[in-house]
Amino acid sequence: MSLTPVKPKSRIDLLDVYRGFAVFGIFVVNSVIMHSTFVNQDAYLAQFTSWYDRGTQQLLQLFFYTKFFPIFSLLFGLGIAMQILKRRQEHQPVAGFLGRRMGFLFLFGAAHIIFLWSGDVIHLYALLGMFAVVCIKASNKVLLWSSLLLLCFPFYDLLLGWLFNSIHFDPYVYLEGFDGERINQIITEGAYTQGLVLRLREYVVNLPMLYGFLAPIALAMFLLGVYLGKNKLVYDLKSFILKLKKPALLIAVITNVYRILFLTLFTSLDLYKTEGFRSAFIKMMVICDVAMGLFYLWVLGWLWYMTPFQKLLHPLKYVGQMALTNYILQSAIGLFLFSSVGLGWYEQLSPTQVALLAVSVFIVQVFFSKLWLSYFKYGPLEWFWRCLSYKTLLKIKR
Repeated sequence: MSLTPVKPKSRIDLLDVYRGFAVFGIFVVNSVIMHSTFVNQDAYLAQFTSWYDRGTQQLLQLFFYTKFFPIFSLLFGLGIAMQILKRRQEHQPVAGFLGRRMGFLFLFGAAHIIFLWSGDVIHLYALLGMFAVVCIKASNKVLLWSSLLLLCFPFYDLLLGWLFNSIHFDPYVYLEGFDGERINQIITEGAYTQGLVLRLREYVVNLPMLYGFLAPIALAMFLLGVYLGKNKLVYDLKSFILKLKKPALLIAVITNVYRILFLTLFTSLDLYKTEGFRSAFIKMMVICDVAMGLFYLWVLGWLWYMTPFQKLLHPLKYVGQMALTNYILQSAIGLFLFSSVGLGWYEQLSPTQVALLAVSVFIVQVFFSKLWLSYFKYGPLEWFWRCLSYKTLLKIKR
């Protein structure tokens, strides 16, 4: 069987818009963390009491946190499912190709962690992608129920804690002695190699968050994406979006009511202070956040197909076509902006300034992506990844 690349048909522009939108939201959230790590973030943000800084923090909580990562996970599962079906249809090998492609993606993610940003999710997607060949064989019911159960199961933290205790592994020891002041000193004044070591320590400490919180959400949305791709629903997105109008609006109302109550009322209740009920409140918040992310996709689709605003969304397409490049580039930009290798703005900006800076960087990425794609077929990392996946040197110039 041939291992040459499958000739690309016309891309589904809305999917690239979705990817660009996800890259935007992820960078806004990541910028907050790059600017002030979890260790010192609460104490740092507490000093900003103006209405606009408080408002910015509330807007990020309501409309950004835990919304865009699930979107990207769904799109990743969808993209892999579409690729598997396409290769099968053209009698191209699947398992070996997919294993090689995900293997190189994992290496990209590992390099990303080491050299740029400890909060990488690419390596997690690569691990999920390894199972796509098996997942796509599952029935629709299995895919949907598995996705729902993975999203709703409330005890991942307890299971992970039990596992770590069983193997006598305590990730938090890797940041013992690293208080907010020392981390600040390393990031703003330390050598690049000191930052590299700190990133590795941060990654290990974040393992409970990665595999006890993010991974289940990623897998749930990945399976939903596989379901959508397997059933080829993306090839008639307009009809699919029209059918979802009433349920999408209903979900938006319900989830937003809960999320507002959570932020303004529930956390002050005595009931919230008990372990079991607090976990239930938080799990419901996560489910509502994920549902809100899906609502974003519906809104973008509605605007794309049913309104004159398609032209306003169109620039997102260029970023989406180079999603991998732009995601990695954002980490490099963040490293330059906030660490000693560049401007050293770590914990020097207000929440509003950080948000505006992230938006400004993304706007530059839109223009960069459009310019790049006017001369080249793929983003630089997309091209390199394809060359490795297909084991051949592909043409990149138009």
